Amino acid sequence: MADSRERIRGPARDGREFLTSPRQVLRRLMLLSEGRQYREAAGVVGRLGPSVLRSVVAELPIDLLLEHLPHSAYLLESFYSRLITVNPSPKLDVPTESIVWQLVRLFSNPHDTNIKQRCSKLIQSLVQYEPNLRHTIRDTRKSFNNAVQGLGSHGLTTDASGQLISLHSALKTELQRHVDTYKMALHKLEELSMITVKPDPAQSSHQRLLAISYGDIQQRLIDNKTLLTILDKPALKQLTSLIENLSQRVENDKEVLKCVGQLKRVDLQANVEKRPAAGLLMNFARGCEIILNVMGNEIVSNSKTPIVTTIANGLNSPNGSNSSYSDGYHSDDSTNEDIGSMVTQYRSLYLENRSDTLESLDSMPQLKHVHNLKAKILFSIIVLSFRLCHGMRERKVLEVRRTLYCPLDSTNEITLALDRSVRNYLHETIETFPLGEIERTVFNQVLSTLHEYPCLDSCPSLTHYVSNCVRLAWKMVNQKVPYYLDTDFNLGFLRPEKHDRHLQSDRRSDLIKAFLWPALMQNNRCVFKAIVAT
Repeated sequence: MADSRERIRGPARDGREFLTSPRQVLRRLMLLSEGRQYREAAGVVGRLGPSVLRSVVAELPIDLLLEHLPHSAYLLESFYSRLITVNPSPKLDVPTESIVWQLVRLFSNPHDTNIKQRCSKLIQSLVQYEPNLRHTIRDTRKSFNNAVQGLGSHGLTTDASGQLISLHSALKTELQRHVDTYKMALHKLEELSMITVKPDPAQSSHQRLLAISYGDIQQRLIDNKTLLTILDKPALKQLTSLIENLSQRVENDKEVLKCVGQLKRVDLQANVEKRPAAGLLMNFARGCEIILNVMGNEIVSNSKTPIVTTIANGLNSPNGSNSSYSDGYHSDDSTNEDIGSMVTQYRSLYLENRSDTLESLDSMPQLKHVHNLKAKILFSIIVLSFRLCHGMRERKVLEVRRTLYCPLDSTNEITLALDRSVRNYLHETIETFPLGEIERTVFNQVLSTLHEYPCLDSCPSLTHYVSNCVRLAWKMVNQKVPYYLDTDFNLGFLRPEKHDRHLQSDRRSDLIKAFLWPALMQNNRCVFKAIVAT
């Protein structure tokens, strides 16, 4: 019997057997969500395969997760990150817009000061999965702003004398003036006997008109001029503009009601009947603005610029492919050449200088078994270099202001022109500007933090690496369009638009374990992706 039990005993369970069944995965996710264990639920999502993910997304009650935003943002972000990574074909129909409008509602009346930080990754995942969302939100924000402006068009208008009165009063006065004028014109027409009950067509024939005498022409001119004098008055011409004003007000109110109706569908608890419409629209427009800022600028490729190869890991080629081994960026445009030169130097600093310095640190007996520490040292040096160089640039601008007795908070044109001149000088002297102070600060901070490793003080490669980092950082922060580092170093899921795996990383996992090299940004655009270990 014991042998029989051994034969029929199933394989040992490791706690992950539910990942093969969509129904059990869904049940597990709902249990974790009910307990607000969203990070644990996100870990479950991160292990789902394409087929199971497709089934779970199709049956997932998104409405329940929307009700718990921003707390459920981490779980929703994990779903979209997984969808982006798996890239199922055909693309799954996920209620992305519902999530976005729920976020807009939250940002329109923020009760949580950290809501932007908690939802930023979710927003970026949404726009990456559905790029058209940016245009939808931008158009909605524009319509809300236009509706608010339309509410201000219902003010006073001017009458024929130039006085300010209400539109309805102006229309009443103008219509009464028209009625009186038309009555006079009708009376004059009767006096002139210009209207007959049954006009004779022969009287208006071409031959009869050519045979009319001088006296008849003179009398006809007098009659028509008299009638024109009655009808063609400047005061009567205001009716058209008043009608156009009335028509515009009708269209504006239609737009307001349309926008408020959209808000009612998004926020069932908005109580739009009792709240001012302008306040509602302005709040939601502000929410759209915050969402757009978190999404960042849209990267538009210029097809007229010949891109032979792409630099580093962060620049996309025209066909959308990425390359980690490209040699540079070639363009006929001088600005693009400058961008290519800067990013190529940043890439070389990672691939060459960092690698050489890491080898030198590996050769030190005290650091032989602390590989993670060595990587963190080199990562901290480049981050600290950018931070100190940016501070030095701003400090030099303020020093010039103090020397010339300019108020530090002045915003007049002369002071701003002075600031531009100082920044231009720093840009022109980036190759020769003395940076010894920053280099010593960076090096001393590393030594003071790691005082238990005195061998770092006698490492020439590390000193050379610090010097290269500081010089390159100084060049980049003093460009016409400055470069800066993406300082979002929170460990989470890998984002393909900002992160690249290290060659020795686990390709099966999307969880970031450590940052090896920071992402380089310019104008909210990633020009070199961060190197991460997964």
